[in-house]
Amino acid sequence: MATQIERGLAVLEHLAGRPEGAPLSDIATALAVPLSAAHRLLSELVRSGYVRQLRGQGDYGLTLKLAALGLGYLGNSGVVDVAQPALDRLAQESAELVRLAIVDGEELVFVAKAQGATRGLRYDPDMGLSVRLSCSAAGHAWLSTLSDEAALQKVARQGFGAPAAYGPKAPTTVKALLAYVQAARKRGYATIVEVFAPAMSAMAAPVVVQGVAIGVVTIAGPSVRLDDARMKQLGGALVETARELAGLSTASSLFRRRSALAA
Repeated sequence: MATQIERGLAVLEHLAGRPEGAPLSDIATALAVPLSAAHRLLSELVRSGYVRQLRGQGDYGLTLKLAALGLGYLGNSGVVDVAQPALDRLAQESAELVRLAIVDGEELVFVAKAQGATRGLRYDPDMGLSVRLSCSAAGHAWLSTLSDEAALQKVARQGFGAPAAYGPKAPTTVKALLAYVQAARKRGYATIVEVFAPAMSAMAAPVVVQGVAIGVVTIAGPSVRLDDARMKQLGGALVETARELAGLSTASSLFRRRSALAA
């Protein structure tokens, strides 16, 4: 049985994906609890300032308190200050979206970005999202630093995800996934086309300290621009940026903690 804290976190995660808010019944169903229990939990979250009841409709939505905590944490960690110049240079060279994800336990979480696309189609998804390992270049890059067995264990814990939620070429079997991971290991960086999303491509290189990945740098954009030839051209710059960030890992408290875990 879930504890009150676990239920509270589940509410916050549920509402984080619904910026327009959600009704009490929807939240109760997501938590698999009675309406009365969901209402008591939401009342506590409202009282503590993390949730508000939206006017006019009675739905519940997040306040900015949680976002402010996350931004404050990243700001105090120094990771954005350390990484941003390198991300900006890579974004300018690639003319696409560049992002940095940090290894956080069993997950990869995007924490910084630089947008290099100045015209035409622009790919710019939400930040702070946990990465689906089996269906992303970032995930494949991280998995490529592990043994096949360890990589598959991480994917098994997270799951492959619903095929309809990703691109038409997203791997749905162990064999298909390992082909991507092994290719990334051999190349030094991962590449995907229409795996995470239709008509989108991405490439990623791990930030490795003492043989262990503490993060991943990615480039992503429309496949019409970021095709196989273009990704091959950018491979060297991507890997060099990952190496630069690995060398700067002692300048950020967040990077230092990840590096200590890697030691």
